[in-house]
Amino acid sequence: MTLDVHTHPVLFREGSRREDVRRLVDRARSFGIQRMVALGDVLRFGRLPNARQISTINEETAQLLRWHPDVFIGFCHLNPMLGERAMVRELERLLPLGFRGLKLEISNNARAACMRPLMRLAERHDLVVLQHSWSMTRIRERAFHSDPADTAELAKRFPNVRVIMAHLTGCGVRGILEVKAIDNLVVDTSGAAPEEGVMQAAVEHIGAERILYGSDWPIRDFPVALARITASGLGLADQRRILGENARRWLRLP
Repeated sequence: MTLDVHTHPVLFREGSRREDVRRLVDRARSFGIQRMVALGDVLRFGRLPNARQISTINEETAQLLRWHPDVFIGFCHLNPMLGERAMVRELERLLPLGFRGLKLEISNNARAACMRPLMRLAERHDLVVLQHSWSMTRIRERAFHSDPADTAELAKRFPNVRVIMAHLTGCGVRGILEVKAIDNLVVDTSGAAPEEGVMQAAVEHIGAERILYGSDWPIRDFPVALARITASGLGLADQRRILGENARRWLRLP
């Protein structure tokens, strides 16, 4: 079973109709993708959404779970800058619906003090944290974007929380090396266009068991994202780990 850990079924207000979601599910299944982590329309309201806007984003994800509980796995989008009380209130609303993780975008850098209550909540509720990450040698906005080194430091500070560093291509080999010594940190394969050698470098340095397939759909289509792995020259056992086995274990799916 292929499991995509990085999708945005609703993005910039598109894709929220039931027929749109049905088409997405059919397209994913045509490429062998049975399960998808839904991360929400995380930039719909800009980088600093308020509590009401956060709830709107998460309610769209909750609707996906209601329509297709056998396909979608919900991650709750949070803005740590809103403070602990707002995050607790949103989590109390969503956790009974089966949400399994938290999605963080660019409201703040991963090293910021406001991350501490969020990570304690993740630890308390056994939630995975997927942190948007990108090399800040490419995007010079580190005040609120998270460099791979920032995400690595976050995982080191909270060793009991499972953390996913998003965007292998955007993090590059330097990001792979940041992950290497941190057992509670893995990387997903989403990001910009595939770059030759990056997937092979990731397997060489951190092992196939710490890489999770993610497409970033619809920013990248499924065949492009899958080809990063299936056309990389990796053996079938490593491909199976990356395409689904690792994610099932990391998300603790039954």
